[in-house]
Amino acid sequence: MSAFHDLKLQALDGQDLPLAPFKGQVVLVVNVASKCGLTPQYAALENLYQQYKDKGFAVLGLPCNQFAGQEPGSEAEIAEFCSLNYGVNFPLGSKLEVNGAHRHPLYRLLAGEGAEFPGDITWNFEKFLVGKDGRVLARFSPRTAPDDPTVVQAIEKALG
Repeated sequence: MSAFHDLKLQALDGQDLPLAPFKGQVVLVVNVASKCGLTPQYAALENLYQQYKDKGFAVLGLPCNQFAGQEPGSEAEIAEFCSLNYGVNFPLGSKLEVNGAHRHPLYRLLAGEGAEFPGDITWNFEKFLVGKDGRVLARFSPRTAPDDPTVVQAIEKALG
């Protein structure tokens, strides 16, 4: 198994969220926030998830409050916001840190030293495309919409 698939997160509801079940799937990992100008990207993320989930694709949303305090809510508030406003059905993890001394191990793998696409996360809604084998295939700017042709083409290529 890859280092990606070895990791375990916590889901928004407090349950374990191991990444092992994503083995063989293409995953778009996104740090999300409820009070950001880019928050409407939730709709496009959900659309992508619905469009490709039966082909082996998943979106993994990971709330983060490191950018201008734009994810201040509790896990329950985040879950309610995502469900009511965007009908989010893709997996959401509990809040984590993507930069700094307390950077979550997933983000050390995605963007840390020695990563395929290293460097600090610049803002909410930065996206990493992870292949079926757990390798990071691409990194997309927060301002690149989830339904941007470059993202869609990368997903389709990874799905094969």
